Amino acid sequence: PTGYMENSISYSAIEDVQLLSWENAPKYCLQLTIPGGTVLLQAANSYLRDQWFHSLQWKKKIYKYKKVLSNPSRWEVVLKEIRTLVDMALTSPLQDDSIHQAPLEIVSKLLSENNNLTTQDHESIIVAIAPLLENNHPPPDLCEFFCKHCRERPRSMVVIEVFTPVVQRILKHNMDFGKCPRLRLFTQEYILSLNELNAGMEVVKKFIHSMHGPTGQCPHPRVLPNLVAVCLAAIYSCYEEFINSRDNSPSLKEIRNGCQQQCDRKPNLPLRLLHTSPDLVSQEATLTESRLKPVIVTSNEIHVEVERNNTANQKMTAGVGNDSEPNLIDCLMVSPTCSTISIELSPQADRILGCYVEILKMLSDYDDWRPALASLLQPIPFPKEALAHEKFTKELKYVIQRFAEDPRQEVHSCLLSVRAGKDGWFQLYSPGGVACDDDGELFASMVHILMGSCYKTKKFLLSLAENKLGPCMLLALRGNQTMVEILCLMLEYNIIDNNDTQLQIISTLESTDVGKRMYEQLCERQRELKELQRKGGPTRLTLPSKSTDADLARLLSSGSFGNLENLSLAFTNVTSACAEHLIKLPSLKQLNLWSTQFGDAGLRLLSEHLTMLQVLNLCETPVTDAGLLALSSMKSLCSLNMNSTKLSADTYEDLK
Repeated sequence: PTGYMENSISYSAIEDVQLLSWENAPKYCLQLTIPGGTVLLQAANSYLRDQWFHSLQWKKKIYKYKKVLSNPSRWEVVLKEIRTLVDMALTSPLQDDSIHQAPLEIVSKLLSENNNLTTQDHESIIVAIAPLLENNHPPPDLCEFFCKHCRERPRSMVVIEVFTPVVQRILKHNMDFGKCPRLRLFTQEYILSLNELNAGMEVVKKFIHSMHGPTGQCPHPRVLPNLVAVCLAAIYSCYEEFINSRDNSPSLKEIRNGCQQQCDRKPNLPLRLLHTSPDLVSQEATLTESRLKPVIVTSNEIHVEVERNNTANQKMTAGVGNDSEPNLIDCLMVSPTCSTISIELSPQADRILGCYVEILKMLSDYDDWRPALASLLQPIPFPKEALAHEKFTKELKYVIQRFAEDPRQEVHSCLLSVRAGKDGWFQLYSPGGVACDDDGELFASMVHILMGSCYKTKKFLLSLAENKLGPCMLLALRGNQTMVEILCLMLEYNIIDNNDTQLQIISTLESTDVGKRMYEQLCERQRELKELQRKGGPTRLTLPSKSTDADLARLLSSGSFGNLENLSLAFTNVTSACAEHLIKLPSLKQLNLWSTQFGDAGLRLLSEHLTMLQVLNLCETPVTDAGLLALSSMKSLCSLNMNSTKLSADTYEDLK
């Protein structure tokens, strides 16, 4: 051929590639030898010519290996060709992802088309391609092959020596398992194979520690989210068979209503509703009695039993006409007003569940991982079948306990629901919740830590009074100091309107020494408050600069300030903690907090109690949108100074 190239040349037709140059007039050319002649390719410089040269050589060899490995005859020859292919990829000067990915895809296709390989052949191929996996994710088909090897040969040294760095790289660098689910499945099978070794969970623990690193802060931000994603997928798989048969099992509404309309349900798979009494065929009695009998639902691996009692009947009957999907906790509660559900998994699923719940417990032991772990688990990302499984909730209790013991608000606040109307871990593990298996110890510790961060807000106390007053009184009766404090605060903030309930709370407090002492202190404070209001006092007060919370508390406790209307704390060192004393000033109308450390928590408390406040100066305070929005409930507020704060435009519009 002469002149310019008019037709393309296939890579398979290229017999040889050579570099050419002329001494007198250097032209950077490549010579391609093809059947019937040669072709010269001229580049602008030597760098571009060398790029073309190595690229053409690479492509030519790749086609050769594809052809050779597409029709394997002897596996000894195939293995030798694979090693040569890997060496070529490692020594190529080209810098491109496809240089290492192309050989992996060729081997992946080879393995997918040949299912009759021996275990020894498997391991030889894995060892041969191991150098390419150090800096590259395995393609999907290769992940399937690795998963199969982990399941069939979990104790193979290949798992430890070759797969470990591959999985470590996946956990450190993978950004989204949703785009490559087989990487997640391979990681899942690898961890299960580690658990099959003699040391079992000790090996898994060492692997988790190696992923975290020896320092107090893990240097790889993707490790924890990826590990949690693997754990969640593995736990989901344990209940997958039952989840897939949900159409053939009682729905949440049927569980709550006692499956009263059993004749309308026509399952495709076997479903047994066992009743012990033959009288249930009767018309009116059937509807009532069926709710009191056990309901058994079976599948291949999971057994669910739902039992009910008489006290649950009235609540269930009230919701029969409601077509909306019932609340999760309503369906899974174990208190006298709720149902009991027990689930049995197969031995294999039980081992998987035990392994991955144990990993979640390990993750919760690392201080730097705990905030992110709490945030990831706050939406309760588990199927309802898992939450109904006693073993699962009992094992997961350790993780929730770690959250409840952590003093950081970003951690223990995740015990509450992620949004209004949705249940959180606090509801699940409180008395009456499906996961509560103790006498309320975990509930008491959760309330204790949450009260510390919520600064005893009325909203939290109201929710306890509405939903958990009984457990609070029972624990207070047993001498729990946190619950005694809760009951005293309910009385102090007038949370309880019913006189009989107030008398019950007082009787509960007086039945223990700690309760009697705290109730007497409450009565003393109330008497002092009334005395303050009776005596009156100054209407204006200004604290000296650099005064502290302790100074303010000492001052307010030393005299009567029932008539105090104007208080200036400007340029002092007070913080949100002083809000507990400010809310006891019944006549306060003007408050100056200019250049103090008064923050969001204090604002929330003021907004709930100082309903008469008219003027508030927050200039140069660390308040944010979260606290400022709470001021929208202060209907008497006329003047608000927010200069030099972190106020956003949206919050400004909301406050207007």
